[in-house]
Formats: sequence, C-alpha cells, structure tokens
Amino acid sequence: MNLSRVFALPLVSVALTVSWYAIALGVHRRWRVIPPIVGGCLPIMVCLWLMREPYSEYNRGGSALTWWLGPATVALAVPMYRNGLVLRGILHRISLAVMIGAVVGMVVAGGSAWLLGAPLPIIMSTIPKSVTTPIAIEVCQQLQGLPQITIAMVILTGVLGATFGPSLLKLVGVRNDRAIGAAIGTSSHGIGTASLIRHSEMQSAVSSWAMAAAGVFTSALASLLARILR
Repeated sequence: MNLSRVFALPLVSVALTVSWYAIALGVHRRWRVIPPIVGGCLPIMVCLWLMREPYSEYNRGGSALTWWLGPATVALAVPMYRNGLVLRGILHRISLAVMIGAVVGMVVAGGSAWLLGAPLPIIMSTIPKSVTTPIAIEVCQQLQGLPQITIAMVILTGVLGATFGPSLLKLVGVRNDRAIGAAIGTSSHGIGTASLIRHSEMQSAVSSWAMAAAGVFTSALASLLARILR
C-alpha cells in the first residue's frame, strides 16, 4: 500500500491524533509555554505535508473524534454545577464583565482589521473571534463575512488565550480565580476554558459560564450590527 494512503485510513488518523496529543500533554507538563493543541497538531500537519495527503482524506477518521466535541463541551458544565452556589452570588458582576469584554473584543478585532485596510468582509469575519466556533460561524454569516477566516481567527484566539492568557493576567496583578476564569472564558472560548481545568476548578467553572454568556452577548450584538449595516 502506498505510504501516503495509510494516513487516509480512519483508524490510522484516529490513532495518530490521540497519540500525538498524549505526547503533547507530556511536553506541556515539562514546558508550560507549549500548549497541547499546538504540540499535537504540528507533527500531523508536517506528516500530511510531506506525504502530500489532503486534509479531507485524513479527516475521515478525524470526523469520529469531532463528534466528541459535543459531549466534551457539555462536560465543561460539571465544574460550573459543582460551584453553582458560589457562582449564583456573583453572576450579576460576572455578567457585566463578560458583556463589556464581548463588546471590547468585537470592537478591537474589527477596528484593528479596519485600521490595517482590510475589506469589509474580512472586518466582519474577525468580529466573532472570541466565541466558540459554531456560534462564531453563525455570527459571521449574519454579518456576511467569510467563515474560513472566522474559523482561523477563533482557533488562533483560543490557542493564544490558553497559552499566554493566565500568565499575562498574573503579570498585571490579576490573581483571583474568578477574575481569571471570567477573562479567559470571555476571550478564549472552549480552548481557553479547557486549559483551566487542569489548574483550578473555580477558574474553569467561571470560564465555562463566561464562555456561554459571551456567545449570547456576541450573537445579540452581531444581530444589532447586522441590522444597522442593512
């Protein structure tokens, strides 16, 4: 069998994905600056490039793993449930912080693209960068942007937030678990939230709620913006 075709086998692609991610977790434990998602993806990308294998072929097995994104996202609600009593007492403050964060994220993303001279479809594509992918795609379509650009921005935002977010927050003096969770959930959606689970249950609980709230706020604000643009 042609070696390049081996990567198209669903079982092989699943095994490679799981194996490289397990290795990436080990690397992350030793060098915290390297996020597992980057350490797991890069070797596979190099293999596909060397073998000239289309991603669509490799993703035949990857689609089986993609199905688990749904249950994994729902599982993020477990820490939120365990800390429900604490969250209930601070929801009004977190809600205000998340709403302000969502507005700032949209304005900064769209404004930066505009200042760099990007055309309108690109500007609209950057606006939902801080929410989870399914919501971001819907918002992008509402704003008549380009989904491919939005997906890339969402992934990049999540990886950067998971990698540098907590460290940057501590650098500027933000050390409270609730504040860190609210900031990461608002700006770095599921990837950032998942990265907090290994460090603090309170951070991940607040981040899970903030991620959901940011999606609601961003969708509502995008709907209003779409009406104005029409």
